[in-house]
Amino acid sequence: MTDTLVLSGPSPDSDSHSLRADCEKCFGLCCAALPFGASVDFAIDKAAGQPCHNLQPNFRCGIHTKLRDQGFRGCTVYDCFGAGQKLSQFTYNGQDWRQAPQSAKQMFEVFPTMWQLQELLWYLTEALALDATQSIHSDLSATLEETGSLTFLSPDALLALEVTAHHAKVNTLLLRTSELVRDEARRQYKNISGRQKSFGRGADLIGAKLKGADLRGANLRGAYLIAADLRGADLRMADLIGADFRDTDLRGADLSNSIFLTQSQLGAAKGDGQTKFPKSLSRPEHWS
Repeated sequence: MTDTLVLSGPSPDSDSHSLRADCEKCFGLCCAALPFGASVDFAIDKAAGQPCHNLQPNFRCGIHTKLRDQGFRGCTVYDCFGAGQKLSQFTYNGQDWRQAPQSAKQMFEVFPTMWQLQELLWYLTEALALDATQSIHSDLSATLEETGSLTFLSPDALLALEVTAHHAKVNTLLLRTSELVRDEARRQYKNISGRQKSFGRGADLIGAKLKGADLRGANLRGAYLIAADLRGADLRMADLIGADFRDTDLRGADLSNSIFLTQSQLGAAKGDGQTKFPKSLSRPEHWS
């Protein structure tokens, strides 16, 4: 049946390098498919499916080196986790939406689903690599393989996919991963202060004064840390999935073995040469 067709091709690849954006192999999908509104992150309004006026015929950004100066800071921190190139080169077999305009609407609609699946692959790959998750490695491995397989579905099947339901299934394992890692943190760091106990999923920490705070093993899932002062804070083994780091001051902070931190989160924050972060990520160009 067409709604369950899996395209022929390579086996799902969970290697971290395949989960990084490669704009050279993408048809500018984030610049066309996604909407954004005029704000501190974007200089203009753009509707979903409307190509950005800075997108060139070769699918490159005309102001790539000046994005921040031109008011497009949001573009500099965006990460599709490799969804763009997978959709462009595999799902649509290298046929771009300008050459085949009849495919544009569908391609733009499929992109967010692929993006979500690739993001889940990033988190599952990280969870599987953690020593603390040995007890659930079989479940993580099976779910990683299942999620990877979904990224090789046909466009019609991807559109029909109940990605929210799959996300909930994966999140159950990610929550368990968080518990195991933070339990290990409590065993390793017996002198952890009780301050982080007041924090939890979705905590409102906008502008919070947390300079030098001991946040080892803290649960900061989905926390609002916008413009918070985390200079010199210790966030080792803290769960940072979905935390909002826009303009968060991470200078001198230690996030070296925090879990579920992404490149986008780092890019949205302020850091310096003393900021420590996982080896899977890279230092943002705009950090001093």
